[in-house]
Amino acid sequence: MINIAIIYHSETGNTERMAQMVAEGCRSVEGTEVKLMSLDEVDSEYLAKCYAVILGCPNYEGSCSWQMKKFLDGPEAKLAGKLGGVFVTQNWPGGGGGSFAEMTMIAGMLVRGMLIYSGGITVGYPPVHFGAVACKTPQGIDQERAVKLGQNIATKAIELCGNE
Repeated sequence: MINIAIIYHSETGNTERMAQMVAEGCRSVEGTEVKLMSLDEVDSEYLAKCYAVILGCPNYEGSCSWQMKKFLDGPEAKLAGKLGGVFVTQNWPGGGGGSFAEMTMIAGMLVRGMLIYSGGITVGYPPVHFGAVACKTPQGIDQERAVKLGQNIATKAIELCGNE
């Protein structure tokens, strides 16, 4: 069984809902166990035995939330050697910043020694580029991207380490 943690920060519930969609995608891949955790309730014991960790938060002023950045900078983020992916919510469809927020998290994950993956534009439809981005509560294509990100990460985790 491949353990996957989805750790998110959500103020309005939009990012939490997107985390649930990413989890749905992970669970659709046989051989995975997924646990959703808000930043306030990170289960360090479960995190330690995870092969993959997916982080999500709202876009704040073109970056990830300070709460997520604090987590990535803190000692409790034991992420080295794990497969990682990201997702972001934003309040404005054309407001931009989602990709920058994703890249801020990706940079933190790389510094922590993670292997980053999304599937990009090469793994079926819809493409997820750096990760999945949604405007407010994910629906339509944004919901499809969230589910697809979970499927991509879970599939790659099994491909890389087998189904332990």
